[in-house]
Amino acid sequence: MRLSKTRILIVDDNAATLKLLEHALSKEGAVCLTANCGDSALEIAADQPVDLVLTDIHMPGMDGLQFMEKLKKRVSVDVVVMTADIGRFRYDKIIEMGAVDFLVKPLNMREVALRLQRAIRERRLIGELEAAHETIKQSYLDTIRRLVVAAEHNDECTGDHIARMSEYCALLAQLMKLPKNFVENLRHAAPMHDIGKIGISNRILSKPGSLSDKEFERVKTHTLIGAHILEDSASEVISLGREIALSHHEKWDGTGYPNGLKGEEIPLSGRIVCVADVFDTLISPRPYKSVYPPSLAYSFIEERLGTHFDPFIGRTFLDHFDKFLKLSSFVVEELPQTAELKSILSERDISKMR
Repeated sequence: MRLSKTRILIVDDNAATLKLLEHALSKEGAVCLTANCGDSALEIAADQPVDLVLTDIHMPGMDGLQFMEKLKKRVSVDVVVMTADIGRFRYDKIIEMGAVDFLVKPLNMREVALRLQRAIRERRLIGELEAAHETIKQSYLDTIRRLVVAAEHNDECTGDHIARMSEYCALLAQLMKLPKNFVENLRHAAPMHDIGKIGISNRILSKPGSLSDKEFERVKTHTLIGAHILEDSASEVISLGREIALSHHEKWDGTGYPNGLKGEEIPLSGRIVCVADVFDTLISPRPYKSVYPPSLAYSFIEERLGTHFDPFIGRTFLDHFDKFLKLSSFVVEELPQTAELKSILSERDISKMR
């Protein structure tokens, strides 16, 4: 493999060395860009695409290691360093600082070409592996989405609900300033909250009006069914989905199900999904209820901070209520808060949300 069309930025304050390297690498097919100091090299790297950087360590002003540190903060590119001072710089230390290889002067041009070819080849292989990993990741997430849709097929109202839950929960986690990795895992895991509904009769899920006590006891088992479906997975997303499926109907005061957990005994993920799930249920139509207008949904959540909902999570949600309304696919006109409207969804029905 030659260096055909590889764009290499060569940085060295010695004009003779710079010219020699440019000549040798150009013969190998590389497109060479040159700079005699770190500042000039940074400008070039900022203005033009570069596949690889070859830099001397000893240069006046900004040395090669300082240049490499600044460069890596601006662009993603591999750096090979070179020096005649092998007594001062150790190979392993240079690699730890971010270089991919270390050449010792005086340079053997054939060795330089081979080392750079290897660096480029490794970079391309890493790129291919990352692309393959991303393809596998997307296939895996697509499988999860399809599994969730299959579980939700009995409930025609929840197809869009699961998509909204993904966005609500990710936004709420971001507003709580939780780690990025958790936010992304939650984005993909939250839609699995009701996956256990695959084991619940469509007759019950689609029933207009209130459920009987027996029917509601059956609905409550969807938390356990979901946890069973998702158990024993090595995947962080699916493990988080199991946690959510099991805990999103727990309440802050310990009156929820299936385990009657209280306060911070309830996993953080379940507490987040709980608020988002109730909000979406309130503002969207369901077979057993009408739509709550925004002000009543707001009041409903506010009145239950510290009982149904984690007070901090619920308050964070309410402080950014307009953002969650925008994520909703529903445009609900505000209605007067009459006694009749407030009774649309009784406390009994709330406890039996499907």
